[in-house]
Amino acid sequence: MRSLIAIILIAISGNTALAADSTGPDEILAAGRAFMEDFVRQQQDEGLEASFTLGSLDPRLKLAPCTNDRIDVEFSSDPMETTQPSLLVSCQGERPWRMYLSVSLEIHGDAFVAARPLNRGDRITRAMVTTQRVQVNSVRQGTITRLDNLVGLEMKRSVRAGTPFTPHLVITPDAVARGDHVMITARNQGFAVSTRGKALANARIGEQVLVENLSSSRTLRARVVAPGRVEVAM
Repeated sequence: MRSLIAIILIAISGNTALAADSTGPDEILAAGRAFMEDFVRQQQDEGLEASFTLGSLDPRLKLAPCTNDRIDVEFSSDPMETTQPSLLVSCQGERPWRMYLSVSLEIHGDAFVAARPLNRGDRITRAMVTTQRVQVNSVRQGTITRLDNLVGLEMKRSVRAGTPFTPHLVITPDAVARGDHVMITARNQGFAVSTRGKALANARIGEQVLVENLSSSRTLRARVVAPGRVEVAM
């Protein structure tokens, strides 16, 4: 009887050692679930609602034990731009490993959308914008989340009412247009002189544009620094 008990104890001890000698799907799924639950709480703090479903793993999966007792998890793609982001699960132990865990994710929240049909070239005003509850991470290229970053931009193409605003739908408008009178400033360290000029083409802030100095009739290449203002390096 004592021999039988000893054999059973040895078998149990051996199985326990074997289990501790590997990282299985239960540990990986638990780490992924904890990471996603924390992500959901973060979205709630931002006024968003998120829900997720983890993918499945082969129950026979056995990876090296995580000797530092920590499994690291991070998104391998932007969760705000896709409904199927993958989780990169890894361990930096003596025998490091990494793998991907699939996840289905829905994030719902208020997004800025067109209050009415808009045409290409329209300059966006507050009256053109309203909010609507949408699945944020199903909108390609992501949504614009700050109204101040939207008002004053120009539509790149026409859209219907209710279309979410994305960075790829809008563009910074021209700060100067061909024929506009502009202020030309020639600047170097500690010195600047200004004169009036005329823009010879359209340009946005940061772009180069040809301008005519109205005093000398000379044509200069200048950089647009603000609406109606350009600078020439000396």
